[in-house]
Amino acid sequence: MRILLIGYGKMGKTIEQMALAKGHQIAGTIDHTNSETLSNYTAENVDVAIEFTHPEAAFGNITYCLQHNIPVVVGSTGWLDKLENAKQLCADTNGAFFYASNFSVGVNLFFHFNEYIAAKMQAYKEYSVGIREIHHLQKVDKPSGTGITTAEGILPHFPALSGWVADQEMEGKLNIISEREPDVVGTHIVTYSSDVDKIELSHVAHSRTGFAEGALMAAEWLKDKKGVYGMKDMLNL
Repeated sequence: MRILLIGYGKMGKTIEQMALAKGHQIAGTIDHTNSETLSNYTAENVDVAIEFTHPEAAFGNITYCLQHNIPVVVGSTGWLDKLENAKQLCADTNGAFFYASNFSVGVNLFFHFNEYIAAKMQAYKEYSVGIREIHHLQKVDKPSGTGITTAEGILPHFPALSGWVADQEMEGKLNIISEREPDVVGTHIVTYSSDVDKIELSHVAHSRTGFAEGALMAAEWLKDKKGVYGMKDMLNL
């Protein structure tokens, strides 16, 4: 499979190593130093693109891929205000688009269990719920995409909460606390607290390997498909 890597930082380089080890070809690599070369790639020389860049670049890259019939797997976060536009563009172009805020299989099991626990905990009004996410200092967006996805798994089960807020206590809102520390790959903790006890569900990533493995798995899975997909589709959760 010929893979175009859009974003060639730590994640892109890790995916490259894994892809080559599995016998795939790297059709090209794009980063901020050669972003204009994206126009050199089409469905004629690329089977699938994997996009891990920055919030300001992601939607443009997605648009290019969909308009040029390149299936695209997207791991960039912080651009979700345009997610519905990307889904509509995928439908308009009969393209293939796979988005996940986190490609780790373990994190997506965490999402699954988070929704299950939220559905059970809504009956116990004495508990308040909150989310805390911790990442490395280079993490640009706050809160993390994984933190937002975690919140989205809780909110349907708590009608008294009308949405989430970042780093502030607000009545009727789910607070996502974001912390940035050196050498932290990614930690997410959901806490249910009462006057007498505390229940926590957490996921702690030890390396980027799980994220890269999941993104490559998604690229392999997306090839020859049409439509909008996510990790729940691939993992049948």
